[in-house]
Amino acid sequence: MPGIADGGDGMSTSLECVWPLAAELGEGPIWSASEQAVWFVDIKGHAVHRYHEPSGEKRSWEAPAQPGFILPTADGGLLCGLKTGLYRFNPKDGKFTLLRVVEPDKPDNRLNDGFVDAQGYLWFGSMDDNERNHTGALYQLTDKGCMRRDDGYVITNGPAESPDGKVLYHTDTLEKVIYAFNRAPDGTLSEKRVFARITREGAYPDGPCVDTEGCLWTGLFGGKGLNRYAPDGRLIETLALPCANVTKATFGGSDLRTFYITTAWKGLNDRQRKQQPLAGGLFRARVTVPGLPQGRIAHGL
Repeated sequence: MPGIADGGDGMSTSLECVWPLAAELGEGPIWSASEQAVWFVDIKGHAVHRYHEPSGEKRSWEAPAQPGFILPTADGGLLCGLKTGLYRFNPKDGKFTLLRVVEPDKPDNRLNDGFVDAQGYLWFGSMDDNERNHTGALYQLTDKGCMRRDDGYVITNGPAESPDGKVLYHTDTLEKVIYAFNRAPDGTLSEKRVFARITREGAYPDGPCVDTEGCLWTGLFGGKGLNRYAPDGRLIETLALPCANVTKATFGGSDLRTFYITTAWKGLNDRQRKQQPLAGGLFRARVTVPGLPQGRIAHGL
C-alpha cells in the first residue's frame, strides 16, 4: 500500500491495535519523545490515556469534564482542553488546575482538538456539543489571551501547519471541508480557501497532521481509514483501518515514522460494534515519510 513502510528497515509494516480500550471517542494523540509514549483522550469517556511504547504499559486518568485534547508545555508539564477551558494536568496526582475559561457565554460549547505550532503557540477549536449550531470557533493562545482567529463552525478539528509554518489547516467536519489559511508571524490568518473536500458518502474529515513533505493526513470519521493529501490538495494515498470511525493520527517512535491512530465507537449501533470489535482502540502502523516534531506550548501560560 502506498505510504506504508516497505519493511526494508526491519520494522513491522502491519497495522496493529496496540490498545483495544474501546474508547467511545478516542482523539488527539500526541507523541512525547522524552517519555517514548503516546498521550490521547477519550472525550465522551472523560479520560486521559498514556501508552508507553517500549514497555507497552497503559495508564488512564479520569477527567472532571470532557477532554478535547492534551498537549505538552515548554516547562515540561501538560495542558488539557476540557469542556469549558484550559487546565494544567499533573499525572502524578491526577489533578486538573484551571488556567483559563475560554467561552463563558456559550455553555453548550466544548473544546475540541488542539495543536502546538513550531513557535510554541497553542491552537484549538470549540464546537457545539450537540453538533447542531454554528457556534464553534478557532483560537490561538497568546500572551495576551485567547485570540479568536475564525468562527462559524459546528464541529472544529485540527489545526495543523505546513513545515514552513506559513500555512495553517483547519477542518470543518460537518461541511466535509479542510481549509487552508495564510498565516502571518503574529498568528493573523488570511486568504481562507478550500484545501480538500471529502466526497465519500458517510465519511467526514476529522483530525489532521502533516509530514515532512508537507502532505496532510486526516482521519475519516465514518470512512474506515485516513487520507493523505499533497500540498496542492490532491488525494495521493489512503490507509484503511478495521473500524469506521477513525479520528486522528500522530507520528511517533524514535524516527517519527510510527503512526499512532485513535478511533471511536461513538455513533455505532450494537450490530456495528459487534462487527467492529476494535472500534475505539489505539492503532499503529509504519509510514515511509516521517512527521514533524511535537511542539510545546510556550505562550499564554
